[in-house]
Amino acid sequence: MTYKDDSTGLNGRQDRSGTFDEYSALMGALHVGVSKHKLDEHFTAIWANDFFFEIIKYTREEYVELFHNHVDEYFASAPAALQKITQTVLGALAENRPGYECICQMPQKGGSIAWIRIVGTFTDEIADGFPVVYTVFTDVTDIIQTQKEQSVTYDNLPGFVAKIRVEDEGFTLIDANARFREFFSGGKDFLARGLSNFDCEQNRAAYAENIEAMKKGLPVHFTLQAKDSGGGGVWLQVNAECVRWDGGRPVYLVIYIDITDITEQRELRRQLEERSEMLRGALAEAERANRAKSDFLSRMSHDIRSPMNAVIGMTAIAASHIDNRERVMDCLEKITVSSKLLLQLINEVLDMAKIESGRLELAEDEVSLDELLQGIVTIIQPSIAEKRHNFDIHVYELEHERVICDQPHIQQVFLNILSNAVKYTPEGGNIIFEVRENPSDIKGYGQFEFTFEDSGLGMKPEFLKKIFTPFERADDVAAYGIQGTGLGLAISKNIVGMMNGEIIVSSVHGKGTKFTVKLPLKTADMKDEPASPLLSPLPSLPVLVVDDDRIVCETVSARLAEIGMESRCVLSGKEALQEAVSAHRVGADFFMIIIDLMMPGMDGIETAGEIRAAVGPEVPIILLSGYGWAEYEAKAVAAGINGFIMKPLFRSNLIGAIRRYALKEAVPETVPVAPHIAASYKGKRALLVEDNAINREIAQEILGQTGILVESAEHGLEALEKFAASDAGYYDVVFMDLQMPVMGGLEAARRIRGQERPDARTIPIIAMTANAFEDDVKASKEAGMNAHLSKPLDFKLLERTMAEYLGA
Repeated sequence: MTYKDDSTGLNGRQDRSGTFDEYSALMGALHVGVSKHKLDEHFTAIWANDFFFEIIKYTREEYVELFHNHVDEYFASAPAALQKITQTVLGALAENRPGYECICQMPQKGGSIAWIRIVGTFTDEIADGFPVVYTVFTDVTDIIQTQKEQSVTYDNLPGFVAKIRVEDEGFTLIDANARFREFFSGGKDFLARGLSNFDCEQNRAAYAENIEAMKKGLPVHFTLQAKDSGGGGVWLQVNAECVRWDGGRPVYLVIYIDITDITEQRELRRQLEERSEMLRGALAEAERANRAKSDFLSRMSHDIRSPMNAVIGMTAIAASHIDNRERVMDCLEKITVSSKLLLQLINEVLDMAKIESGRLELAEDEVSLDELLQGIVTIIQPSIAEKRHNFDIHVYELEHERVICDQPHIQQVFLNILSNAVKYTPEGGNIIFEVRENPSDIKGYGQFEFTFEDSGLGMKPEFLKKIFTPFERADDVAAYGIQGTGLGLAISKNIVGMMNGEIIVSSVHGKGTKFTVKLPLKTADMKDEPASPLLSPLPSLPVLVVDDDRIVCETVSARLAEIGMESRCVLSGKEALQEAVSAHRVGADFFMIIIDLMMPGMDGIETAGEIRAAVGPEVPIILLSGYGWAEYEAKAVAAGINGFIMKPLFRSNLIGAIRRYALKEAVPETVPVAPHIAASYKGKRALLVEDNAINREIAQEILGQTGILVESAEHGLEALEKFAASDAGYYDVVFMDLQMPVMGGLEAARRIRGQERPDARTIPIIAMTANAFEDDVKASKEAGMNAHLSKPLDFKLLERTMAEYLGA
C-alpha cells in the first residue's frame, strides 16, 4: 500500500494515491475512523477520514479552527485520556514495537464522551521532519457501557442499588432496586439531601467533596449517614461509578452497603466477590431468555394473524352481501371456525406450561369432515392466493363423512402443516392435500389418512431428525426471513399422539416435503340424506365433469356413480365446449355441467360463458373450486353459472348441489344453528356486573334469550349498592367480571358475602371474566364465588352452570 507525504493539514490539498482512497473508503464503510499524524509535540493531525469526524461530532473546519489539528489541544478537556495515549505511544517507541493500542475516553462536541479503541502503526514516512503514524479509531462506547452495566444485577446485589444522572444541581433518579426504594421511601428524599435521607454535617461534607469528581465521571467512594425505616441511625458505604454519558451528563451506578456492623460489611464483600462471576452469567442468561421470549412472540404473530385475517375478511364479505342471507350465514359460520382456532392459539401462547408438558384436553364432538376441511380451506386460502400457489384437494373413497373428534385440535394440526407448506414453497408452487379412508380393524372406527405434499424448499436429512423438537428452525439460507414459532410441528405431533395417530414426514432438499397424518377416528351414525322424490328417476341422466386435474375428474365421477348418475369427463374448457355443443345439436343436453374454476387456457368462468352462449340457459352449470367464491361471484353469475361447490367434493355436497341447482328444490340451510341456551329461566332475575359496554351487551343478549330478567352494574361498587338496596331474594344470581374500575369483582364478591342478610351467603355469584388462569379461578373461589366462566363464553359450560345454580 503506497502513501505520499502530506503536511498541509486537514483542510490542505492532499496528494493521496488511489489505493489510499480505497482504504479510506473501506474503513468508512466499516464505521472505523482513520487518521494520519506527525509524531511532534502536538501529535498534529495531517489527514482523517469522514467517520473520524462522525465520532468526535465536529466538522473538519471546526476541528482545524478550534484545535489547529493538535491532538493535545483537542484532549485538553480530558487530560487523563491524553496522558494515557501519550504514555502508550512513548512506551511503544521505547520498546521499538511496530505500533501501539489502547482504549480511552474521547471528548465529543456538546460535552458528551465516547469510548474509543485506538490502534496506531508507525511508518517510515517523514512529514515536516517528523515520523508519521497511521491511527485507526473504533467507537466501543456501547461495548464498554454494556460491560459496566452487566457487571451487576440490581436485585441480586447485597445492599441498595440505584442508577442516577448527575445534574448541575443535585441528581435525577433513573432506576433503583426494590431494597433501595423501600429504604429511601421511593427515592425522593435522598435526592434532596445529597444521596441520603438524613441531613447532617457529615453528609454535606461528603457531598461537597465528591460532587465535582462525579460531574467529571470519575469513580467515587465515601461514607454517609442515613435513617432506617424505624428511625435508627445507619452508616452506609457508597460506591459510585460512571457507566455512561447522557446528553453530556454522567450517569452513575451507585451501590450502598450497610457498614453499621463491620463484620457484616466484610461478609458482604466476600459474598460479592464470590458471586460476581455468577451474577454476570445469570444476567447474560436472563438477557438470552428475554431475547428468546421476544423472538417467540414475534414469530407467533404469524400463526395468530392467519385466522384473524379470515375473521376480518369474512366480516367484510358479509357486510358487502348484507341482503344475501345465505351468504351472510356462510360468512358467520367461517368466522366462528376461525375465531375458535384463534382462541385456541391465544390460549396456548398464554399457557406455555400446557404446551411444554403436553397437557392438552381433547374434546369428543360429532364433526362433519366436510365442515372441518372447509374451515381449513377458509383460513389458509388468503395465504395461498397471496403466493399464487396451485392448491388441489383430493378426497378418495370416504365411507364415513361424520366422525367423533376434537375438531379445533385437528384443524390446528392440519393448519400447522399447510401453513408451513405455503411459507416454505416459492411463489407459484404446488400444494396437494389428499384425504382417504382406509379399511379399519377396529369396529366403529375409520382409519383416516391425510396427506400434505408441496413442491417447496424441502429439508436436509439432519434437520428431519429434529423437526418435531420445540423451537427448532431449519438452518437453511433459503428459509431465512420466513416467520414461524418453531412450536407448530412439536404441538402437532403431541396432539396426533394423544389421538393414537402418527405423523410421517419425508423430504428432499430443494424439491419438496410430504407429511402424512394417520388418525383412527370414531365414526358417527350416518343420518341418511333425506330422500328426494325427484332423485329416483335420474340414474341415467348424464353429467359433464370438466377439470384439468384428472384425479379430481375421477373422484367427482365416483361421487356421481355412488348416487347412480352417469358422467363424462374432459380435461379442458375447449373439450367441454365441444362436448356440450355436440350433445345440444342432437337434442341430448347434459343434465348438469360441473366445471373447475382454475384451468389453463379457458378457465371455468370463460368456459361456462361459451357453453351458455352455445346451448342456452336450460343446462345448470356448477363451478367447482378450492379458491372460494367471493372474488369470482359477480363474473361467474354474469357468465351464466348457476351455483358453486367448494372442494373437496363430498357426496352430501354433490346431492345438495343437484337438488338446489338442477332440480330447483328448496334445500334447507346447512349452516349450524346459532349457539344458544335451550333452558328457560323466566321469572328469575340476574345482576350482571360488567364495565365493558360491548361485553355487557353480549352477555345481556345471551342471558336474555333464556327468559331471565337482567339488571346491570358497571362496576363492583354499583353492584354492591344495588344488592344492598334490594330485598332479600330479589336477585337469583350475580354474574361478576373481575377487573373493573372503582371496585373489582373479587372485592365486590367479598363484600356481598359479608352483608348481614339471609341471602348474602347463599346467592350464586358466578365469575364471568377474561381472567382465565388457574390462579384467577382460585382467587374467585377464595372471594366467595361459586363458579368461574372464562371469556369468550363457552355456551355449553354456561348452560350447565346456570342449570346447576338456577335449576333448568
